[in-house]
Amino acid sequence: MPSTRLLYGTTAFLSAFLLFLVEPLAAKQLLPVLGGSSAVWLTCLVFFQTTLLLGYLYAHWLSPQSFAFQRRIHLAVVSLATAVLVFSLAFQHSGGASDHPISTIFWTLSRTIGLPFLLLASTSPLLQTWLSQREADESGRPAPVWFRLFALSNTGSLLALFAYPTIVEPYLSLRHQRFLWTIGFLLFALLAYLITSHNKDLSSRPETAQRDPLQSVISTEGGVATEVEKSASLPPSSNTTRWLWFLLPMAAAMQLSAVTAHLTVDIAAIPLLWILPLAVYLITFILAFDRPALYRRPLIVRVLVVMLASLGYALSKTDFSLPITLTILFFLVECFVACLFCHGETYARRPQRSSEVTLFYLFIAAGGATGTFLVGIAFPLLFSANYDLALAFFTTALLAVAATWRDGWTQRMLWATASILLFVLALALHRAYGRQSLVQVRNFYGSLRVTQTDAPVVHTPMRTLLHGAIQHGTQIFNPGYSHIPTTYYAPDSGIGLALRFCCNARPKNIGVIGLGAGTLAAYGQRGDHIRFYEINPNVEPIARNLFTYIRDTFASVTVVPGDARTSLATELASGSPQRFDVLAVDAFSGDAIPLHLLTREALQLYLSHLAPNGILAFHVSNQYLDLAPELALLANSAHLEARDVITSSAEARGEFRAEWILMTADPTFFTQPELTGFADPIYIKPGLRLWTDDYSSLLPIFQPSGH
Repeated sequence: MPSTRLLYGTTAFLSAFLLFLVEPLAAKQLLPVLGGSSAVWLTCLVFFQTTLLLGYLYAHWLSPQSFAFQRRIHLAVVSLATAVLVFSLAFQHSGGASDHPISTIFWTLSRTIGLPFLLLASTSPLLQTWLSQREADESGRPAPVWFRLFALSNTGSLLALFAYPTIVEPYLSLRHQRFLWTIGFLLFALLAYLITSHNKDLSSRPETAQRDPLQSVISTEGGVATEVEKSASLPPSSNTTRWLWFLLPMAAAMQLSAVTAHLTVDIAAIPLLWILPLAVYLITFILAFDRPALYRRPLIVRVLVVMLASLGYALSKTDFSLPITLTILFFLVECFVACLFCHGETYARRPQRSSEVTLFYLFIAAGGATGTFLVGIAFPLLFSANYDLALAFFTTALLAVAATWRDGWTQRMLWATASILLFVLALALHRAYGRQSLVQVRNFYGSLRVTQTDAPVVHTPMRTLLHGAIQHGTQIFNPGYSHIPTTYYAPDSGIGLALRFCCNARPKNIGVIGLGAGTLAAYGQRGDHIRFYEINPNVEPIARNLFTYIRDTFASVTVVPGDARTSLATELASGSPQRFDVLAVDAFSGDAIPLHLLTREALQLYLSHLAPNGILAFHVSNQYLDLAPELALLANSAHLEARDVITSSAEARGEFRAEWILMTADPTFFTQPELTGFADPIYIKPGLRLWTDDYSSLLPIFQPSGH
């Protein structure tokens, strides 16, 4: 028996580890082809959640069948999945850009890792069902060890989650990652074959026992009740309980998605911060299913209602702020308490009949997929502003009312009051957004807001474009200031110097990756042409209608929609290199860095569109990443000169601290007297690896304390 448990436990752990390892690997493989926006990652996440649900559905369909049938079918699926993986292109997408990226992502992932992923996803519920056929107690109830397999699989997921960004990605290229993952899957397939063969002895049991794996006969002599009869006497789960199997995991997934988005977009653009909420989510699964005694409902309920009410109040006060570290900590604690409540209550309602085990996990998977879908896709389409957290809090509170309804009137009134309070706070949040915003729009690429306040010193209207907490342009609406570039684009910034000294006063051809408020159009002179590349279709109408940089410029302006790298590659393939005098790469800030725009292959594409002795300008202002050495290494690989230009903030003029990296093949550009005091050489750290489409990692340049 110990050897059987070891075999089952190892297989469950490995399957979950491979599941969470392949998600970032497969998604990252698609970025250079389909664009580096968050939409690519989000679509991949929806695919993985959907396939996870299909895997659980397969397990639920297979488990009631006869053991002989289960063995034949599962061996066929294992063999087919292995063949698909070995003979596919190993996650590679060889096609070009697509006008339908969502369908392209789904098709690419389906034909390469769809079946292997489905097989891995089905492993945990199937193993629990098969182990139950060997270890069911006389009552026919699911033994705790079976549910611990689920906790063990979540432990594997947690380790993979931390292993990918800290061990796998920094040291291995995508090619080597794919190879090692394939080896891991082949090992899993071998273990799955051993387990399926190990169940061969179960196939010889009578068909009556096979139809319900928990109902093997104890005795039929002397009128002694059989285990079939005992198991049949257990009550089936009620419809209300089954709804809670679905709704509680849905609320937990909503908490996970909403807290992750809020922390990484609205609070702090800290690299790898997205790992922490997901780790908290998995830890609560482990605690709820492997250490249920640690879940104390009275304590958790009281803490949860305080957390929901206090954070809901904080959200409704747009001027309320705490230090970033405390804010992150509070939201992680709230996420932990809420998810532990949801998963603890789910486990407390686990099925009494083992024949319902796979149905139980099917409902959990369906709830998780629904929660992720609501926050990731539905809410951005339904709401113009970001109310994800408020809705997640409100949903959790309503479910708490349902889950604690039998605990007496005190609990009912407590949660009913909390639900009403959260609803009122959500309305207050809606009014607060409306008061401060001229416009707020939301789509697949994120939430955009334009706010209007009084400018310092001149005390005239000042408009700011915000993507989450990141500013993408500011304009002061005063006749003496409206034409002056602000924020990161001031005249003495890196891009300001590049545009001032690049072309000896002749008309310039300028390319800009990232439109924002269109601030760089303020540099346009008669005869100049400025070509913007912008992936978010909501940005251009805002830049043209709520800011005047594009309308007032003397240059001719073109805006090209879509991912910049894809658009540039298409233009080059059609024989239309742009011959830019200056190409500014400004499509990132903080953690929202599309790494596919900073690789060796991307640089070669930029150089193909650059005029002789043209200038590349990379905007790298952020708090937690030291991008300068990586870009200097990139410049060295192409035999370019690179300099770092850092300017101080001047808030009275609306100017921020800005860091730009300038690159050029012109050996005389940086020797101009006007530049020598601004452009500094860049020190390249020993051991730093060049970023390519096959390798990139933020960990070596991550500075947790900021810089």
